[in-house]
Amino acid sequence: MHDDEQIIRAAWRSVVAHGTATKHRARDDLLEAVLARHREPHRRYHTVTHVAWVVRHVDELAVAERIAGTAVLHLAAIYHDAVYNPRASDNEAVSAALARTVGNEVGWETADLDHVERLILATAGHAIIGGDRAAAVLLDADLAILGAEPSAYLAYVAGVRFEYAHVDDDGWRTGRAAVLQHFLDREHIYLTPAMRSAREHRARANLSAELAGLRDG
Repeated sequence: MHDDEQIIRAAWRSVVAHGTATKHRARDDLLEAVLARHREPHRRYHTVTHVAWVVRHVDELAVAERIAGTAVLHLAAIYHDAVYNPRASDNEAVSAALARTVGNEVGWETADLDHVERLILATAGHAIIGGDRAAAVLLDADLAILGAEPSAYLAYVAGVRFEYAHVDDDGWRTGRAAVLQHFLDREHIYLTPAMRSAREHRARANLSAELAGLRDG
């Protein structure tokens, strides 16, 4: 089994264990269904590898933020891009609804399902209201790639560009530049002290370099 899938399957076990309806059932059918979504042919970056990357950083940041219990974060991480259509504007909302359905199937409490829904919806704008440390962890894990080494960052950009192949070059440059500038204009790209320390400087360098390239045509 690929390492990425092993990481996700370990997180899934915590999701199932958190429920009350699957004491003796792993519900691998549900996991296989969401993994299949992440293998859709139109995806190049938002794949199983991305989910594993997010789960791994969620686990690391949850320790740094002293968050006890990661099942809510794991369910949100596994499903935050479960529905991914680059032409649509409601991917996060539909993904959140799917996560809620799955959480119901494994017997989660309503309060936890509400939290998962809020976490996934927060990935639409990558901003949080209030002091939800779990949201800060998920959003920073989702954006960890921005602070990767340049080669990994360039592979991420190429993957997203592939997913937006329906957008012409001028439209891509304009839209992508707006996204990059939005993050650069923030006081901090990352919300957790641990991620700021580890990746803020590199993320700003990566985004600035890409933005300069877009403006140069």
